[in-house]
Amino acid sequence: MSWRLNVCFFSFNFLLFFGLLSLFLGGYFRLYDLCYFIDWYVCSINSVDIVMTFLFDWMSLIFMGFVLFISSMVILYTRDYMDGDVYIVRFVLLVLLFVLSMMLLIISPNMVSILLGWDGLGLVSYLLVIYYQSSKSYGSGMLTVMSNRLGDVAFLLGIAWMFNFGSWNYVFYVDMMGESLEACLVSFMMIFAAMTKSAQIPFSSWLPAAMAAPTPVSALVHSSTLVTAGVYLMIRFNSLVMGSGFSFYLLVVGGATMFMSGLGANFEFDLKKIIALSTLSQLGLMMSILSMGYPDLAFFHLLTHALFKALLFMCAGSIIHNLGDCQDIRYMGSLIGYMPVTSACFCVSNLALCGMPFLAGFYSKDLILELSSLSFLNLVSFFFFFFSTGLTVCYTLRLLSFTVFGGPYMVPSNCVSDDSLNMNVGMYFMVFMSVVGGSFLSWIIFPVPMMICLPFLLKILALLVSIFGAIAGYFFSFYSYSYSLIGLFFLVPSSFSGSMWYMPYLSTRGVCVGPLSSGQVLLDSFDHGWCELLGAQGFYYFFRNVSRFVQSLQINLVKAYLFSFLFFVFVFFLF
Repeated sequence: MSWRLNVCFFSFNFLLFFGLLSLFLGGYFRLYDLCYFIDWYVCSINSVDIVMTFLFDWMSLIFMGFVLFISSMVILYTRDYMDGDVYIVRFVLLVLLFVLSMMLLIISPNMVSILLGWDGLGLVSYLLVIYYQSSKSYGSGMLTVMSNRLGDVAFLLGIAWMFNFGSWNYVFYVDMMGESLEACLVSFMMIFAAMTKSAQIPFSSWLPAAMAAPTPVSALVHSSTLVTAGVYLMIRFNSLVMGSGFSFYLLVVGGATMFMSGLGANFEFDLKKIIALSTLSQLGLMMSILSMGYPDLAFFHLLTHALFKALLFMCAGSIIHNLGDCQDIRYMGSLIGYMPVTSACFCVSNLALCGMPFLAGFYSKDLILELSSLSFLNLVSFFFFFFSTGLTVCYTLRLLSFTVFGGPYMVPSNCVSDDSLNMNVGMYFMVFMSVVGGSFLSWIIFPVPMMICLPFLLKILALLVSIFGAIAGYFFSFYSYSYSLIGLFFLVPSSFSGSMWYMPYLSTRGVCVGPLSSGQVLLDSFDHGWCELLGAQGFYYFFRNVSRFVQSLQINLVKAYLFSFLFFVFVFFLF
């Protein structure tokens, strides 16, 4: 057992050291506005040089530092969370491979090398989702990998269209592609790929299904790796997206995703799926602000969201671990008395998610809402921004009422405590970053202060919708739509909202079951039917009968020859 412990702690120290180093270098590069390209000549084949290019600027270094820091905390957390797992070393190696794929995606200015990290994320995420080997995990893994494969195909088509510009180093061409047909096609393919990887409508159903993975994986995936890859790609391609004319559609899709996930989280009772839907809501917010032409602000919210979302999943994993793998919030309650440390961290992460002043989420979220009030938005997009903010506070207060302050509804035989040292240390670091990370990042990313002048009503509108959302979430916590008779009057809207607008059914039954069943009919009637009868099997039976007849003629019997001769003569004169 000691060598397994050594693997975990060596990985933790390695990732933490390079994460902090990358953060300091990112701040230094931002301060002096530096950007380095490093070419690595891999090999030379017949005068063709195979070159690997790496891009190191402030954005890639800071994002890489955040990924490595959160990964180190997750591996330290994993040491106690998966203590009884025999294959914990395999799990840690898969997590390290996952982080390596994300590193390759972050520092690559070349679309082909980005594809290596892009596909590596998809493959390793499938292996991590099916880590608990059950039929549900297998179905969730297939839904995850097949949804991401659609984006991989779009990425490959974008690589093919980049041939028109002479190189795959997109950083040299993305600002000067213009509005040509090739630029519009590349922009559309990149938007499509980012929508599948970041689970925007209509590809949102795989994100809650990926909750079948272990909770440390969820803390890593939903904070800084898999789902943020699409947003990071759109940040790099932002000038191309804004110039191609597809930004309006990205704004509508991001706003609809934000609204749908916030509404669905208020009808959900699975703890991990509620947090997954909150991730989906924040991804829609990032996509929406990206489509308005603020890539630095989207990157700012991407980093602050990574901090409190990793903490949120760590606290949820600690609760699930202590409650005997129970994820239903209706069986929780009064955790503040049993798990005070975890409950305090859980409250801090939820308040940061709601945009509580002076926590990490406040600095980015409030700035996004004020800039959306300052921009030329239509009424629908304005409604999406602010109503979804109220929904975020609503499902957060509902979640806290069910888990931390309500109850208790737990099984009495559960021994609930939060005395796990490694899990608590990981949460302590993330709480510290969730409190001070927003102000720290705001000084680095926006060194020049901004002054936003708005009317009084627009200035306090975010606060008003948060207050109304908190009141609604408090009252919603008293109603359980599954058990109360009043829920029967709202069965259709509640089932529609609680099932993500029926997207899981469309992604599985509509997209998979229908074509697969029609393909089975075609297989039985065509491939195994007429093609066999008129093809291989038909030729087999024909030549078998001919060979039997010829074999009968070769028998040395006069009667057989005579009979065959008379038979042919009779047939000849008959016809």
